[in-house]
Amino acid sequence: MPATIIDGKKIAGDIKREVKQETDRLKAERGITPGLAFILVGDNPASQAYVKMKGKGCDEMGFYSVTEKLPAETSEQHLLNLIDKFNRDPKIHGILVQLPLSKHINEEHILNAIDYRKDVDGFHPINVGRLVTGQDCLKPCTPVGVQELLLRSGNDPAGKHVVIVGRSDIVGKPLLNILLQKQKGANAVVTIAHTAAKDITLFTRQADILIAAIGKAECITGDMIKPGAVVIDVGINRVDDPSAKNGYRLVGDVHFPSASQVASAITPVPGGVGPMTIAILLRNTLRAAQGNVYHS
Repeated sequence: MPATIIDGKKIAGDIKREVKQETDRLKAERGITPGLAFILVGDNPASQAYVKMKGKGCDEMGFYSVTEKLPAETSEQHLLNLIDKFNRDPKIHGILVQLPLSKHINEEHILNAIDYRKDVDGFHPINVGRLVTGQDCLKPCTPVGVQELLLRSGNDPAGKHVVIVGRSDIVGKPLLNILLQKQKGANAVVTIAHTAAKDITLFTRQADILIAAIGKAECITGDMIKPGAVVIDVGINRVDDPSAKNGYRLVGDVHFPSASQVASAITPVPGGVGPMTIAILLRNTLRAAQGNVYHS
């Protein structure tokens, strides 16, 4: 029996409606409009598209947003000065520096310069530390989006064996720390598998919930999946397709045709995890504007 499709667009839409309601309440009761600053360095087409989508999301929520587009040769110091300006701006509650940056700029210096209370990407060391220790903080958008997909599709990870394929600082590591916490919506037994494994299928076939975030097109196939497992595909990859209008098509890290015949539920690409990332970014910005994240 083919797997149930976990509709990321619909779930993201539900979260956006909740954010819009809370935003309207924040404006009416406290006179606060959530503000988000985007900083884009260079002319990477993918980065430009991402920032445009995020800006559109701000408009839909009624947020205040500003986008700073800087040339690729912008100095690290200039970027640090701009971040300092937004750190001090009371109208800005979230700061997002679109990655990757130009090679001459140290990404660690830039991300560490953002006020952790405005770090809506959840990358600042203070937020990483609070995440690991189970304290409230602004958490990375994609991992939280994965958690929300699981919960809102009726696949609570509590007590399940979750196998994450991939150990990046953006997805794999934070998702591990989110799902293993002894908290509602988590409390899973979590394994991280990665390229050092001699046979990665030894791990993937054990998963009640399999999360693919390795960045390699269609590398997880149906025969690598435990029958009845829930599969979350974080990957998004371009593969050549002469029959497509643009000459390529988007696929995930999971081979959907074979995996969907084995899994009980699966996310598509596109339309799965992708929309969730923006929805959680907007929710993080709202939470930063509400000002109660770090009071616990």
